[in-house]
Amino acid sequence: MRSGAVHGLSPIFAASLMLLNGCGGADKIVLQEFSEKVYTVEPNTSISVQNQDGAILVYGSSLNEMRVQSLKKAYSHERLNQIAIDVSTQPGAVSVVVKVPPRPKWGFWDFSGTVDCTIVVPATASISALDLNAGEVLLDGMHGREVHARLGDGQIFARNCFTNLDVTMKRGTLTLAFDWWEQEKFSAQVNVGQGNAWVFLPSEAGFHLLARAARGKIANDFNNVPLTTNSSPQEMKIDQLINGGGPATINIRVEKGDIKIGETNP
Repeated sequence: MRSGAVHGLSPIFAASLMLLNGCGGADKIVLQEFSEKVYTVEPNTSISVQNQDGAILVYGSSLNEMRVQSLKKAYSHERLNQIAIDVSTQPGAVSVVVKVPPRPKWGFWDFSGTVDCTIVVPATASISALDLNAGEVLLDGMHGREVHARLGDGQIFARNCFTNLDVTMKRGTLTLAFDWWEQEKFSAQVNVGQGNAWVFLPSEAGFHLLARAARGKIANDFNNVPLTTNSSPQEMKIDQLINGGGPATINIRVEKGDIKIGETNP
């Protein structure tokens, strides 16, 4: 296994200062450090990403390379230097792990330490695991075999991902959007513990729609009226073939919150 190998570009580092607007006082200064590395990868490589707080933004491209950009943020140079982005590569697999030192259990000094990761990968690659405790997840233009993502708290936005998508979120807002439709066999399995799920699809899209709001409402633009279940008057669900159905399946589950199925034109 090779760790931290770079192909084509040297690391680029930059530092900048900005004022922090938030809890802890406006006099605190956030230190930021940016880095970028590029790795040659196979078109169908399997990629895993782990981060704690911040963001993971994944974009599919037509190039056989993986570009990893990271923006570290902390209150002190010491803590900024302790944050590490470990990239390990081997044939057919790449892992990106953000390592942040534990925050102090007592006291209120230097609770900072977040990382925003922007990763450009081959669109045909698979995401075997994407794990983020809190923050933002973006998945754009993925066409590989599968994508698995887990978020604790925050928001997820998945756009034009014609893949077997498996997304789990504990609390927050999830948006699944398609600007166009492809008659391919793929699935979107979405589970939200507490929050809302919004799905936007072209008007001509044909697919099997499964939706369940255990304690919430479902609004559907595709003329299929949600039904309440006999087991619970608070539960609503849909099991319908949209536009005659098709090879794709979209399965949305929300335990506490609402679901919106929106019809849009490409």
